[in-house]
Amino acid sequence: MPEGDTVARQCRILHEALAGGTLTHCDLRVPQAATANLTGWRVQEVRPRGKHLLIRLHSPSPGTPPLTLHSHLMMDGIWHVDGKALRSSDTSAGPRPADTIRIVLTARHEDGRESRAVAYDVKQVRLVRTADEDSLVGHLGPDLLDPAWGAEHRAQAVENLGAEPERPVGLAVLDQRNLAGIGNIYRSELCFLRRIHPAAPTGEAGDLGELVDLAHRLLVLNQDRTVRVTTGGMLGRDGDLWVYGRGGQQCRRCRTRIERGELADPRLEGTEARVLWFCPRCQAGPGAPARQHGQDRRGERRRWSGR
Repeated sequence: MPEGDTVARQCRILHEALAGGTLTHCDLRVPQAATANLTGWRVQEVRPRGKHLLIRLHSPSPGTPPLTLHSHLMMDGIWHVDGKALRSSDTSAGPRPADTIRIVLTARHEDGRESRAVAYDVKQVRLVRTADEDSLVGHLGPDLLDPAWGAEHRAQAVENLGAEPERPVGLAVLDQRNLAGIGNIYRSELCFLRRIHPAAPTGEAGDLGELVDLAHRLLVLNQDRTVRVTTGGMLGRDGDLWVYGRGGQQCRRCRTRIERGELADPRLEGTEARVLWFCPRCQAGPGAPARQHGQDRRGERRRWSGR
């Protein structure tokens, strides 16, 4: 699933392409919004909220309330602008079949310029009054890429994470109700950088304020990049990440083999466990599960439950 920085970058490019323009064509290929006619509506702005995309629209008719076109990239969603994919390291930018198109928008600007935005494989496409946006995103915790991020956002995120000290930290940081924007890549990288095993209880994860600060800093630093970097960019070719996707390879810090595991959330019935990566040596601090005698270290999956 694309991380918050990917969503923010796609929103920024969409905003540059559409904002200020008037829709000359709108095709919403989902049952609940298929009959909506937004021709003539003006695109006010495109903004992210965590991993959600919000396209805010103004009607040409006085007195008609503004609307928000909401969508979520989920695992495979991606937007194309004027035929070019909004590339990122966690979204496949290859060609997509036409039957995966869910939104088509064409906006004409006052200078005559036209921009066309097409969304492939996006989910949760909904059209609501802008005043009712909270019905879609009001459950989210503080957004790590909120331009107004400050002490209050940080304090709320820390409070949210600390509310369940027995919950595995790898589940707590992925829960968008605690803080919004962290996906599976940052989950693995954050835990490594903080020397925390993802299955360790949040109450044993050390200073949660420092964890939130690091998450905020990493997302801000990467929001303009198409290739995400958490190592500082000083490790040469293929040295962008510490552990994510590197099962069986040597840890860049201690040379122990990186392991691949799964962490299941028993609260989410019917969902599959999410894969994660970790260094069994660097992340063997408080709360880390004990290693099994004779365990193979060649990158096999280990599974934990959040119970």
